[in-house]
Amino acid sequence: MIDSLVTFVISMSGGSAALGIVLFTLAVRLLLLPLNVRQARTAKVREKLAPKLRELQKRYGRNPERLSKELSALYAKEGSSPFAGFMPMLAQLPFMWLMYRVATHPTALVGHDLFGAPLGQQVAGVVANYGLASMPVLVFVLVIALVAAVAWFSARQIKVSEEQPALMKKIMPLLPYGSVLAALVLPLAGGLYLLVSTAWAVSERAVLASRPL
Repeated sequence: MIDSLVTFVISMSGGSAALGIVLFTLAVRLLLLPLNVRQARTAKVREKLAPKLRELQKRYGRNPERLSKELSALYAKEGSSPFAGFMPMLAQLPFMWLMYRVATHPTALVGHDLFGAPLGQQVAGVVANYGLASMPVLVFVLVIALVAAVAWFSARQIKVSEEQPALMKKIMPLLPYGSVLAALVLPLAGGLYLLVSTAWAVSERAVLASRPL
C-alpha cells in the first residue's frame, strides 16, 4: 500500500519526489483543516470558560458525578463539550502517520534528490559520502535551520497556564524543538516533510487564533 502511494505521490509531481512530498503534505493538511478549526474553537471555548471551570472544580471537586454534569452543561451553553477537542486530535493521527511513512520510505526514494542531496539519506550519511563542505550537506543544513526557525515561532505560540505544574511550564515551550532533533536523524525527505508540515501548523494556528469563536 505504501509503495503504491509513494509511487503515486512521485508521479503526480512529474517524477520529482521532493515536490511530491511537499504537495502531498499540503494536500493532507488541507484535508485536516476542518478538524483543526474545530479543535481551535474548542481551545478558545475552554480558555473563555477557564474562570468558571475553576469555580466549578472548587465547588464540586469532591463530587465527580456532579462536577461532570455541571461541566457538560457549561460547555453545552457554548455549543461545545469537554471532549470536543480530543476527536479531531485522534482523527488526525492516521493521516499524520501516513504522511510520515510516505516521506521516509527507504526504497522508493532511491535515486531522488533535492538540489543534489539524496532524499533517502540521513545527514550523517550525506557527510560521509559527500564531505562536510559540499552542496548536499548545505541543503541538509538549510532544511534543518528552517525547521529550527519554524520551531521557534511555534514555541512562541504556546500559551502556558498558571495552573500547570512548574515542570510543565518549562517543558512545553521546548516541545516544538523536538522536530529539529527528528530532522537530524530522519532522511532528508523526512526533514522536508517536517518543514512543510510544521510551517503549515504554525501559520494555521496564527490565522485561527486571530479569528473570533
